This record gives sequence, C-alpha cells and structure tokens, in this order.
Amino acid sequence: MSAFPTPPEHVTRALRERIEIVPYDPDWPRRFEEEVARLRALLPPESIGRIEHFGSTAVPGLAAKPIVDMLVEVPSMSEVAQRIAPLLQQRGYEYFWRPKEPGLPGIAYAWFIRRGEGGRRTHHIHCLETGSSEWERLLFRDYLIAHPEVAAEYAALKQRIAAELPDDRVAYAQAKGNFIERVMRLARAA
Repeated sequence: MSAFPTPPEHVTRALRERIEIVPYDPDWPRRFEEEVARLRALLPPESIGRIEHFGSTAVPGLAAKPIVDMLVEVPSMSEVAQRIAPLLQQRGYEYFWRPKEPGLPGIAYAWFIRRGEGGRRTHHIHCLETGSSEWERLLFRDYLIAHPEVAAEYAALKQRIAAELPDDRVAYAQAKGNFIERVMRLARAA
C-alpha cells in the first residue's frame, strides 16, 4: 500500500500533459487582462484582491508554455475552498488543492486551470493569501524583465528541459530549480 493516496483523475491527467515551449506571443498580456475582467465578474469582490501576471508569459520576448500564469490575492484558503472553487468549477475551471503537510516546509496552496478550445490549458490561476511568501515570485518576473540576457538564458534552459522531459511536468519544474534559485538570490540582492 502506498504512503500517499492516489491523486484524483484530473490531477494525474494534468501532470501527464505534454510540455510545449513556444516563442513569445505579444497577445499574452491581453489574455491576462481579459481573464482579470472575467474573474472580477465571476467572483465576489471581497473574495479577491490584487491580480498579477507572472511567470514567463509576463516577460516580454521570453519563450514560454502558452499558458498565462496569474497570482490572485485571497483573504484565506478557506475562502478559496468554500466560495471561489465552487464558482469557478461551475464555469469549467479545474480545481487543485495541496494542503500544508504537517512538519514540512511549504504552504497550503490552491490553483485552477482554465482550458480553451480542444481542452488546451490557457490560464493557471494561483490563489495566495495576502501575506504569503509566494508573492516573492514577482521578483523573478521583474528580474527577468530587467535583464533580457538572463531571460534568454532561462528560455534556452526551458527549451532544453522540455525537449528532454516533454511528458513529465514535475521533473521539468524540478530541473529549473537551480536556475530559479540563483536568479532569486540576485533579485533579492538587487
């Protein structure tokens, strides 16, 4: 018997989806703004605060998976579970929840996948509480925008890893870890 429960079918499917890195699309900022408007129309105003475009699609010129990553400020993870998730699931968003594991570093985490035509991912919506340390992800985005040569290095790394591990999203994310940690140290020191 496994020490970990079997993940729900939508989690297993999401983890096995092929990784595709494409050239920068100047339409990504517009897709972000459209999704901001959509979320603000769907969700109670007291349930969400600021919304930020982050990740590679937020960096002009950077090759990326064609999925707009968003950070959405929420008052609490219970607000996500009780109010936000049911509303978004009714509209076809896939809901993912990772509880904080006792005794291990990390945070409780909730996020959603929005899909477009043909079931392709279009948006990842990550919900974070106001004081979450995960807001620091914006430092990475901002550093890449300010340093195009580092962004180009990151693009080459992502393309290489995606070619080597096209069907393993966990390994893909882990393989970028050292680069991200190095850039975060530089961003914090800047």
